[in-house]
Amino acid sequence: MKQRLVMVAVLLLVAGALVLAQPPQAPPATADGFVPVGALPQAEQLPAAPMVIAAYSVVWIVLIGYIWMLWRRLSKVERELADLARRVQNR
Repeated sequence: MKQRLVMVAVLLLVAGALVLAQPPQAPPATADGFVPVGALPQAEQLPAAPMVIAAYSVVWIVLIGYIWMLWRRLSKVERELADLARRVQNR
């Protein structure tokens, strides 16, 4: 249980850091119409690559953590079954 809390806390810290790392966006000067991305100043263009990399990183970290947690639980169950089998044989 403690490990889950630590994992969730780390995940929230990483997600919070990613959100806070983005500079605040000012509303566009021409909010009344469509402005193509190419016509926006460089400061207002938001590159997608860092967000995609961050999203995939979070997904992979969570997936690896989940698989690791399942592996540990399965190992514990296998040890308990082996112990139970030894107890049954000794009777």
